[in-house]
Amino acid sequence: MLNDTARAADTAVGVEAHQPDADQADATPSDVHESAIDGYEVDETVTDAIPNVDESESEEIVEPETSSESEEIIEPHEAVIEQGGFAELGLRPELLDSLAELGYTSPTPIQAETIPHLLRDVDVLGQAATGTGKTAAFALPIVNKIESGRPGAPVALVVVPTRELAVQVCDAVNGYGRKQRIKAVAVYGGANIRDQIRDLKRGVHVVVGTPGRTIDLIKRRSLDLAEITTVVLDEADEILDMGFAEDIETILESTPPNRQTVLFSATMPGRIRSIAQRHQNDPVHIKVGVGKDAPANDLVRQTVYMVQNKHKPAALGRIIDIESPESALVFCRTRREVDELTAAMNSRGYRAEALHGGMDQQQRDRVMARLREGTANLLLATDVAARGLDVDTLTHVVNYDVPTQPESYVHRIGRVGRAGREGVAITLAGPDSRGQLKRIERLVGRSLDVAKVPTVDALRSRQLELTVGAIRDEIGAEDVDDYYRVIRELSDVAELRDIAVAAVKLIHESRNPKTSETFIPEIAEGRSKSGKSHGKGKGGRYEGGKSRGAHRGDKRDRGKHGSSSFGGADTGLVYIGVGRRGRVRPGDFVGAIANETRLSGSDIGPIRISEHYSVVGVPESTVDEVIRAVNGSSIRGKRAKARRYDA
Repeated sequence: MLNDTARAADTAVGVEAHQPDADQADATPSDVHESAIDGYEVDETVTDAIPNVDESESEEIVEPETSSESEEIIEPHEAVIEQGGFAELGLRPELLDSLAELGYTSPTPIQAETIPHLLRDVDVLGQAATGTGKTAAFALPIVNKIESGRPGAPVALVVVPTRELAVQVCDAVNGYGRKQRIKAVAVYGGANIRDQIRDLKRGVHVVVGTPGRTIDLIKRRSLDLAEITTVVLDEADEILDMGFAEDIETILESTPPNRQTVLFSATMPGRIRSIAQRHQNDPVHIKVGVGKDAPANDLVRQTVYMVQNKHKPAALGRIIDIESPESALVFCRTRREVDELTAAMNSRGYRAEALHGGMDQQQRDRVMARLREGTANLLLATDVAARGLDVDTLTHVVNYDVPTQPESYVHRIGRVGRAGREGVAITLAGPDSRGQLKRIERLVGRSLDVAKVPTVDALRSRQLELTVGAIRDEIGAEDVDDYYRVIRELSDVAELRDIAVAAVKLIHESRNPKTSETFIPEIAEGRSKSGKSHGKGKGGRYEGGKSRGAHRGDKRDRGKHGSSSFGGADTGLVYIGVGRRGRVRPGDFVGAIANETRLSGSDIGPIRISEHYSVVGVPESTVDEVIRAVNGSSIRGKRAKARRYDA
């Protein structure tokens, strides 16, 4: 069951709705895959296997400033929110009965604002933070419009970024429509496509799918979109960040032109507005809990720890020990990082699990089941693998690295602070991350608290404090009779005080496995040892990252025909012996390199894919490392030789 219930109505934030300004959507959307690379060609051949999305940070895309001065503001439906009942929204009786059985009492602000518009077949461009109830906001109107009866061709299509979110939304729709016998199916890569085709042939009302698998089914003519009346893009910014801009265009163009189109996004960059301008008809723009009004600003304690990269593993363990979370999700950049940190945290006594794209669906399902059941209390995952996860028990989210895109930070911390519950968001930042942190602060509308990594003494004190609390909770327990025998047998050889101290020692050591705590130096504010200021340097360059020009991509240097201007002065080029004939996409190279090196997605590019080979740009200093990594791995299941490319 999704956590998109209406039980957080009393924690609602302000709501505003308006029409988008057409002038804000002049720019065409960025057709990006993982690292925002333009100037490449993609083979559109359909294959049986839809690969997992590669786990690398998406390149930062700097969007133009937008103005909302000309946008019409629509006042909230105060009467609906005050009365708090779903019946006031105009939902059919059997749907209201289903909501009552599910424990839904009153709509959240995003639901109260969105549902009346969707019931009137108005297009909606919704901006809402994760955990505000937007799944029900678009799913309830869809279910409300469907008459009971044997399903045929689908009437609604919901596109989501990940398989986990597809399953969750599908379960929600089936739950809401149980009394109407609504049938929804989820289609996503990593599962048997023949089973999904069989489900579609049997008839469905609603299809919830990831972009890649949805496109595959459309091209196979197994997904009939002729009867579609409503299309929803959920987590639209995440979908574009994962490189599915072109797929989304194809999907929308494959549906009837008179459909209702609904876009939901936690952030509203210019490329989302551009899609709205092309594919929506006079949409109402609804904003709930974003920017300074985001629930995370009040419910989530957001802390940044400045620490050098080589000390991050030790710092993570120490901070988690201090925080003692009930359940935590740690975002990492690469599979290798996930595996190494999972082993390290297990050695500290945690029940840690790994989640990344190298795991099949059954493995992923087992991991998620253990986390939800509480048999695991720490999940370490790559960003892409963790997208769409909805776990009620999460209390902490940790960014092992500062997200390259500020929008990713918003999505990540949205995993906690839901339904009125408090949460904690922790970020480990290196000395070269100050520019990224500033951009995050501008987006979330508040300053992030910067703290020092706890000392060893602080850790030991906290561990004793937790042991005291654990023993205090057991005092007065009813099921302790069997343990009096231990006291009787020991009372002949020691005083009760000594027995108690020995018992406390055993308890404390069992709770806190002995680890060799290393010294973690503080990072001085201001200037580095080299005398260079941290943050912005000459020419808009941030220490440790690419220049703004490199992030945005200078199209003059990214032609398709191998001109000498391909790449920049500080970019080394790597020849990789697989091209369009091998059905590779830019994201395949980004994922392969990012997973096997310390590079992030924003460090990789430009990429040019030719018929029989490809050329990938990486920082000049890492060319040899990348060549070794590629030669020791495979791309789309194919071994490919790599060498330095001389343009």
